[in-house]
Amino acid sequence: MKGILAACAALVLVVGGTSAQDKKVDAGKLVGKWELTKSSDENAPKGATVEFTKDNKLTVTIDIGGKKLELMGTYKVDGDKITVKIKSPDGGKEEEDTDTIKELSDEKMVLIDKNKKETEFAKMKK
Repeated sequence: MKGILAACAALVLVVGGTSAQDKKVDAGKLVGKWELTKSSDENAPKGATVEFTKDNKLTVTIDIGGKKLELMGTYKVDGDKITVKIKSPDGGKEEEDTDTIKELSDEKMVLIDKNKKETEFAKMKK
């Protein structure tokens, strides 16, 4: 189970890198469902989705060997940083980390982790 949680952490829960300039992003553009399309982190679960809601909640969905795993949590945007808290699937402790939002548009989101690895998401159509 720790391996699954680690893969989830690679998806959205990695301490963000620093940016030379604190940028503000339009957090409203986050709302919706996003699919992981590309990542320089080999542990990122391809095809995973993250759904952000207006009330700062999120759901991460991962398919592991044909079995769907959903993780629930919350998020907060501050400048160009997104901090995510996700509860472990067994109801144990809550993981918290921060990514840097490199790009956020109506169709694409790119996050950078503490190791400077980029993870790209495409917004899914309704």
